[in-house]
Amino acid sequence: MLASGSKGNCVVIEGRAGSILIDAGLSAKECLLRMERAGIDAGNIEALLVTHEHTDHIRGVDVLARKLDLPVYATEGTLADFLHHRRISAKPLVHHTCRYHETFAIGDFSIEPFGTSHDATEPCGFIITEGDIRAGYCTDTGIVTPGIHGLLRHCDGIILESNHCPDMLANGPYPESLKRRIRSKHGHLSNPAAAACLRDFGKDVPQVILAHLSEVNNTPDKAMGSARDGLGLFYEMQRVIVATQDGGSSGRPQRMEL
Repeated sequence: MLASGSKGNCVVIEGRAGSILIDAGLSAKECLLRMERAGIDAGNIEALLVTHEHTDHIRGVDVLARKLDLPVYATEGTLADFLHHRRISAKPLVHHTCRYHETFAIGDFSIEPFGTSHDATEPCGFIITEGDIRAGYCTDTGIVTPGIHGLLRHCDGIILESNHCPDMLANGPYPESLKRRIRSKHGHLSNPAAAACLRDFGKDVPQVILAHLSEVNNTPDKAMGSARDGLGLFYEMQRVIVATQDGGSSGRPQRMEL
């Protein structure tokens, strides 16, 4: 996890031979700096997957993709919005449309996009498989539908949104209209909602990263506390960590090994 939160999101999935990037919500320069700091070889990245068109997920996509010669994969709706607003460049951007539940390959990776519930044009999460290892990425969703639930529970590890503490949101500084948006089914997943998913998964999903925490309406301790309560006796059998905006520069481990 290079970054996770409302100021920018960027995740690297490293495989046996190559890597893929999910979102580039930081500047291209900052993405590359964080890769270097984490010991990630940017030259091994084969593609850039985009979940949706909000700025905290696409800020560096255009520059980074062209700089590293990466093809960009996103849904038709996300691509249409992104391409409409991007700056005209002399160097074309190679892009491919992906569709919900239509699996495609990038190197040794098999990737299945799935729809999420968010106020974007055509947002998605991803199930990424390499060999017999399966990982899930699901953030920016107001609810976890039965379909999403079924996909995630068969993963060896997941990155799951745990965006806000309901009490902090209710008593926080945001205007009521924004609070309603966040807590709506097209908003962001709360700590209790994420914890309920983990309770349902039990020991089926052995590794979890809690992601996209609000810096205003959440804390790492509150997110972890909810997860602990949700998992109950299974908590000691899991590896659960919290992703932060700084990508681990504060010393928090933010790497999941499957």
